[in-house]
Amino acid sequence: MKSDRIKNWPKEERPREKLLAEGAEKQTDTNLLAVILRVGRGTFKKGEPGQSAQALAHALLDDFSGLKGLDRATVQDLLAAPGLSDAKVAQIKAAFELGKRVCKRKLNAVSVLSSQAIADRFRPGFTGLRQETVVAVFLNGQNKILGEKDITEGTPTQATVYVRRVIEEALHLSAAAVVLVHNHPSGNPEPSAGDDDTTRDLLKACKLVQLILLDHVIVGESEHYSYSDAGRLQELDPE
Repeated sequence: MKSDRIKNWPKEERPREKLLAEGAEKQTDTNLLAVILRVGRGTFKKGEPGQSAQALAHALLDDFSGLKGLDRATVQDLLAAPGLSDAKVAQIKAAFELGKRVCKRKLNAVSVLSSQAIADRFRPGFTGLRQETVVAVFLNGQNKILGEKDITEGTPTQATVYVRRVIEEALHLSAAAVVLVHNHPSGNPEPSAGDDDTTRDLLKACKLVQLILLDHVIVGESEHYSYSDAGRLQELDPE
């Protein structure tokens, strides 16, 4: 049986050498994943099929329906895949997390300019999550970022927002305003009745401590929903 070992390939066809010669941006998903994996599966002894890093990368992308599915996979899901060791799973998860951190733009520039800026800031971190995650962003009177805090994580279909935790953190930071942002794992950013209830409750609590709720942004796969842009904050205002 012909060996599938990458070291036996022509140098110009090897994933790592191709990346160094052509640039990472020109590589296929398979080649990039093969570079991360470094080695494939099997010992390549006589009579054993063996599998190169590139072949393993291709199989993983196929089994998990591409990069998005691979990112959403849990550590347990990946460890159950043939050919993946603890080290390889750690490398894959680390690579995805580094990519998200690079994409994650800081909001503490001059000010929060728009709901689009908020959605762009949080979408990379929300990508791949199977549950709703709620984050509160706290601002001063000039809309400059003072800090942000994960409020709660929920099930794939709902999250419980602890309004008290938002208010307590706002008071701790001496914030003047807050933006609530969370994801919808389904990818559809349209608000639910529960999202409306959360917004209404938070509006009421903010008024009691003279805190301004600037927006509640729901981040979907490629689009977002803004209660402020849609005029819903005024509609849900308890007074």
